[in-house]
Amino acid sequence: MLVDRLNGIIGGSEWEGMSLGQMMLSSFNEGREQPHPPFFHAAQVWNHDFYWRSMKPGGGGKPPERLLKFINRDFGSYEHMIQQFMDAALTQFGSGWVWLSYKESKLPYVKSRSPIPSDNYGRLVISKTPNAINPLVWSHSPLLAIDVCEHAYYLDYEDRRADYVAAVLEKLVSWEVVESRLTKAVQRAVERDGHLMKRILKKRQLAQANGQNRARSRTPQEARCDHEVASSSSVEA
Repeated sequence: MLVDRLNGIIGGSEWEGMSLGQMMLSSFNEGREQPHPPFFHAAQVWNHDFYWRSMKPGGGGKPPERLLKFINRDFGSYEHMIQQFMDAALTQFGSGWVWLSYKESKLPYVKSRSPIPSDNYGRLVISKTPNAINPLVWSHSPLLAIDVCEHAYYLDYEDRRADYVAAVLEKLVSWEVVESRLTKAVQRAVERDGHLMKRILKKRQLAQANGQNRARSRTPQEARCDHEVASSSSVEA
């Protein structure tokens, strides 16, 4: 039903032919006022597909080693991470989603000699979002999602959302899939930051070269004038 509605909305529009991810980011409208019409349908299709791919029969248990290292580093322990996830799920008012995501590092264009990512990036984070919003719109990489809309659990659990979320985490979640997503997210961040560092260094090299060229192009008279001005300033000081 969601797919049919989405196809009806995007037919003949600028969004036709885009991937779901491209469509979401394009139609989100950067959070200004209301997203464009395709966003909620595209995001719900993407969210549900992502959620279902996060599960397997006989899932649950402890995460694999690499993922567990990230969890211990960013939450203190697996148990603390689960508790924070549960807290987010139970405090999401109304329809929405709860996410475990990788908050990718950011290397901004700065004047420092060696820009480094902030401690606020390159970490696992838990978030809750209303309706169809997902962490992709914040440039985070989703690793795990649980649908906390009432229709996702009411037939089996009625209003016992906590029991539903616990069942997903303890018996259904595929931590191997979550770890695979983390590996890909980290690699994307490394590659992107590498490209960005090259651009920053190239920009600095060009600026230095331009400065050297300007220095070489100065006439002896200009150089003597600058020296006299500097000498005068030092005397006055």
